[in-house]
Formats: sequence, C-alpha cells, structure tokens
Amino acid sequence: MKNIKLYLAVLLLTIVVSCASIGSPDGGAYDETPPKVEKCTPQNMSINNSKKKISITFDEYINIESANEKVVISPPQIEMPEISTSGKKINITLFDSLKNNTTYTIDFSDAIVDNNEGNPMGNFTYSFATGSNIDTMEVSGTLLESENLEPIKGMLVGLYSNLSDTAFTTLPFERVSRTNGSGRFNIKGIAPGKYRIFALNDMDGNFFFNQKSEKIAFDSIIIEPKSELAFRQDTTWIDSTHVDTIKTVAYTHFYPDDIVLKGFSEEFQDLHLLKVERPIPDMFTIYFTGPSDTIPQIKGLNFEGIENMVLERSLHNDTLTYWITDTLVSNLDTLTVSMTYLDTDTLHQLVYRTDTLDIIPKITRERQRKDLQEKIKDWEKAQEKLKKREKEKYKARPNPYLREELECQIKPSSNIAPNQNITLTFNEPIGEIDSTAFHFYKKKDTLWIDEPYLLLPNKGLRSYTLYAEWQPGEKYKLEADSNAVKSILNKLSAPINKEISVSPEESFGALFIQLILPDTGAVVQLLDTNDKVVREVRAENNRADFYYLQPKEYYLRLYIDKNGDGKWTTGAYDKNCQPEEVFYFPKPIILRALWEIEQDWDVRGIPLSKQKPEAITKQKPESEKKIKQRNAERNKNR
Repeated sequence: MKNIKLYLAVLLLTIVVSCASIGSPDGGAYDETPPKVEKCTPQNMSINNSKKKISITFDEYINIESANEKVVISPPQIEMPEISTSGKKINITLFDSLKNNTTYTIDFSDAIVDNNEGNPMGNFTYSFATGSNIDTMEVSGTLLESENLEPIKGMLVGLYSNLSDTAFTTLPFERVSRTNGSGRFNIKGIAPGKYRIFALNDMDGNFFFNQKSEKIAFDSIIIEPKSELAFRQDTTWIDSTHVDTIKTVAYTHFYPDDIVLKGFSEEFQDLHLLKVERPIPDMFTIYFTGPSDTIPQIKGLNFEGIENMVLERSLHNDTLTYWITDTLVSNLDTLTVSMTYLDTDTLHQLVYRTDTLDIIPKITRERQRKDLQEKIKDWEKAQEKLKKREKEKYKARPNPYLREELECQIKPSSNIAPNQNITLTFNEPIGEIDSTAFHFYKKKDTLWIDEPYLLLPNKGLRSYTLYAEWQPGEKYKLEADSNAVKSILNKLSAPINKEISVSPEESFGALFIQLILPDTGAVVQLLDTNDKVVREVRAENNRADFYYLQPKEYYLRLYIDKNGDGKWTTGAYDKNCQPEEVFYFPKPIILRALWEIEQDWDVRGIPLSKQKPEAITKQKPESEKKIKQRNAERNKNR
C-alpha cells in the first residue's frame, strides 16, 4: 500500500512538472543561432556542373519565407524553377536549359530561417558554373522612386554586356537581382567586363522592357565590376555592454557599390472607357482610364442638341461632364447616344472605337419632384409646431424648398493668412454673374468700409477667386445679393454674408532657403509630415522664400524643372530622357511663431540615397528578427 502511494505521488509530481514546463511563460532563452549549411549537392562554387537539381542540407529544420519575392536566380529563368523545403533540406529544380560556360547564382537573401524561432540565415548565395571557371564579381546600389526618392522594393535590377539601347527592349537580363525593403540590390556572379544596368518591374516575366506600363530605371554609365582586398573591424561581445575582442578582418570589397537608379513609369496609360454616370437628369459624366488630347464625338440617337450642351472637362480630359440645358432632353428617362472615342487595342495602339450607350439617371425627374414635395411638407409641419410653441414670439420664415437654389462653398472658411485668397465654388457651371451685386468691406472700429477687390474666374466653369490686400489681424466681409449668380440650369444663388478674419502677424513664421546649386529651373516644395506639398516656390537667384507659415514641422523637396512647364516630368526610354531630378533636404525644419529661419541647402552635397528623411519615408527597411530583443523583453516581463 505504501509503495502504491509513493508511486502515485511521483506520478502526480511528474505530471505537474510536465504541465508547468509546457505552460511556463518564462521558459529558457530563445534559440538565437541561425541555420548553417552542412552539405550542398552539387558542391557550392563547383565548376563543370551539368546538373539541374540542387540540394542544400542544413544543421536544423528550416523554412523559406517569401521565396517568390526574395529568391533570385541568375541568369534569370524563363520557366519558373521549383524550390521546396523538406525538413533540413532545400531542393531546387531548374527547368531552363543550362548555358555553356556560365556562372549560375541562387541568391536566397534572408529568405532562409530556422523552423522554430525564425532566425534568418542572412545573405546566402549558392553558385555553380557550367564551365571551367566561376565568376565572382558583384555590383550593388539603391533603387529609388524618381519623383519622391522612396526606396522601391521587389523590382528586378539587371545587367547587359550588350551595350546597345535595344538590348533592354529585346533581350532578357544576363545577370539579375531584386531590391529589398531598403531599395538595395546586389548583383552577383558577374564576369569581368563592361555592362549597362537597368531596373524593371517585369509584368510579363520575360526579363526585358516591352510594355509601356512597366516601371523602369536606366543609366547611360558603363559599369566595370572590380574588387580589392579591404579590412574591417569585427567586434565580439561578452554581453550587450562588454566587448570581448576586436579583430581586424580581411575581406574582398566589390565595387561599384554605390549605384543609384531612379525608377519611373513613362507617361503612358492604356486608354479605355471606364464608365458613364448620370446621377441627375440634368447632366452625365464620362470617365476614361487615362488622359487624352482628343474629345470623343457624341451624337444623340433619340434626341437632338448635343452641341447645345455645356462641356465641363478635367485637366487631362479623363473626366468629361455634359450639362443638359434643354429641359426637353433632360426630361427623357433614357438618352441614347453614339460615341466615337480613342481606345487602346491589344497591340497597345490607339484606335477609334464607336459604342452605342443608353444613359439612364439614377434619380428620375419624377423622383426629384416627389422628394421636393416631401421636403416642403416636412418643413411646413416643423414650422407649425414651432408656431404653436413660440406663439407671439414666432416669426414667419420663407420656405427654402420653394425654389432650388444654387449652392456655394466659400474656402478657406476660417482664419486666413495674408497671402491667401478666398475661393467661391458653385455646384453647377455658372451661366451669368452680376458683379454689381457683390460688395466687399473692411472693418474699421465698428464700421464696415468699402474695400477694393477683384473677383476673377478660375479654370473650369464653377469657381471664382476673391483677391484683396489682406492685412494681418484685420476683419473683412463679403456680401452678395440674392440672385447674384445664375447657373446654366437657371438656378439662382442665395444671399452671401461671409465675414473673413486674417490671422495676426504673430501667428506666423517665415522660412528663407538659400540654394547651393549650379542648375537653373529649381522649384522648392515645402512638405508636411506626410510628404504632401504645402506650398511651392520657383527659386530666383538660387533663393526660395516662404512667408506666413503656420508654426509646425516642415520638410523640403526640390525638382529641376528642365522643360519649364511648372510640374515634375517623368522620363522616356526611347528618347533617352531621364525624369526630372528630385532632391530632399535631409532633416526636418521646426518653425515657431515669429521665427524667421535662414537655411542654406547644398542640394548635391549628400548622396541621393541618403537624402530623404526617415520620418517621411513610407517604405521602411524590412525589420530583421532580433532574438536578443525578444529575450530582453521576456526577462522584463517576468
């Protein structure tokens, strides 16, 4: 009996300890050791190899993360290779025929991790040669978005020994790499010689540029890979604060290692009809997928009078709104039209296409009438209740729904800076405006005094801007009589009574930028913390001044407007035209109220890849798995 009790006690203790071991939040330290290669078949760096099946064995169970993104085989494989893991092995099968006297590299980047803790192996590359010698040269650099210097992740970067311009558009890359989360690339297994370098967002998997929609980068420089013996200091740590040893280690330095490529998309987009909408009976809008310099030809099939419609166009003609001024036409439930327009065919050529369209309003004229009647009734009921509640204090009010008024938005609606102006935007194109019905005043003591102003139309059909000599700390007022503005659909505006306050001088700061720059045509852009343009100024005599700025944190970007069109312009490969250059000031500028900051900017003084501040860089480097930090956090929470 005593033995049975002892046995049960030991068994119970074993179960408790076992359960505690499984569920313990403390546990032991994480495994921090990355996988190590034990064997390769064929051997890594082997020569005269003809085998297309490769096996790599590690000292522990492993996985491959994001193989399609991170693993790159060079020369590039037209038929996708098969890459799989099995326990401690990676198996690769190549399906393309092996080329004679060629070095093959399989660059795993940091895709190989151990199965338990996800420790990355680091930048591991397997190589073999089909000839009697193996090429080991490397070149590296960074790929950035040309318009905003964002690192570009996941694009191919490749080399050609064929130095002609047509190689990029007709032949697959000879050597290739892929950019990581920092936009960095490293092309390995290169033979000595001269090369040109390109980047490609390969949409169709043929490893050359043959679609205008593919993002690219190119450079006219000739690259000659070289290497030299170099030395670096390697530190061994006892712990996070104590150094064990510092050794000088020899290594092979491959260069160039500072290539900067600027990716861009050419000014081309497949042009197609996207949709046609008619939200109300009085108008319809045609949407296209891209810009066009040609307006479609439209013909009414069940009505006449297309030529009498008012056309409102977007800047690049990708959105076209037709306002129907003839009520006989707008009252039709269905407008049937024939439309001839430019469309991109299967060969990516613009051709004319003709469609017949039935355009039906989302809200019919009858539905509009019923909705208006309901609003009138609801308003009258509300007034009756108000009249009973207020009795003798009640004042009759005009019913706002008895006529449909032209709506107007006035912006900015709050305090403005002295260098701002006021914009009036109406919800329909303006047909007539009575300038004598507008009045503008400045407040002096308790009186409103007439003040000079200009009310000028903007581009488009719906908005005007009020220009005045705004004085800091002063108050102004804009008034307009009812019916001052009439739309093309004969709607009339309501009275306007808008007071406008100008912020005082002490609410603002100023920033004066002195450029160190040999180029002309510089446009300096002031950015917010989201990398959005707040204001831009064309530099004069290498100087850009920003007055009346709100106190906050700003950043600076600059582009060289070579063609003088007032906007950043992309590149074109067939014209050997690079996108216009862009630069960033490398740190934020903190502006306080009443501060005037003078800032020198040596635009080319810092390498392009190090210019954009990390705080406004959206494409962050891929976070590495840091096991020591996890252990530290674990110990902290004990």
